[in-house]
Amino acid sequence: MYAVIATGGKQYRVSEGTVVRVEKLDVDAGATVEFNQVLLIGEGVDVAIGRPYVTGASVTATVQALVWMRP
Repeated sequence: MYAVIATGGKQYRVSEGTVVRVEKLDVDAGATVEFNQVLLIGEGVDVAIGRPYVTGASVTATVQALVWMRP
């Protein structure tokens, strides 16, 4: 199963076990974050597309580390 979420003005394709670098997320390492802006959920040939978001869908993630980048 995979999903496309929106956060920080960008869209990300995620699935269980993937690591994604997300910008503009103000939380500590080890924190759990829930993303409610789910644009699409797919599993095989079954796909649910939101209008704009999939009703009742969310993606939960754990922050592994904070990375600071210089402008």
